[in-house]
Amino acid sequence: MVDSLSEETDRRRVKLDAEYVVKRLNRKLTGWANYFCLGQVSPAYRAVNSHAIQRLRRWLCKKHKVRGLGGKRYPDQYLYEELGLINLPSRTHNFPWAKT
Repeated sequence: MVDSLSEETDRRRVKLDAEYVVKRLNRKLTGWANYFCLGQVSPAYRAVNSHAIQRLRRWLCKKHKVRGLGGKRYPDQYLYEELGLINLPSRTHNFPWAKT
């Protein structure tokens, strides 16, 4: 999954629209989360979600030619609310078996 997310946010894709990239990320994240929804999934969801956020921020910085890691310029709230990235850890609140 990590390799797939990295491929979607590769430097070669900076000419793509941000909404399109987020849509593709969401599709991959949702499919992966639906497949791996049994058992104690919270740690895995947090790890994959963290990687997705990091890669999306890096991709946005490359796209807009901004130096740094993008944490201040592209906070979590912007990624979730403006771009519509899904938040995997929030999906586990209805799964009693997913808690740590």
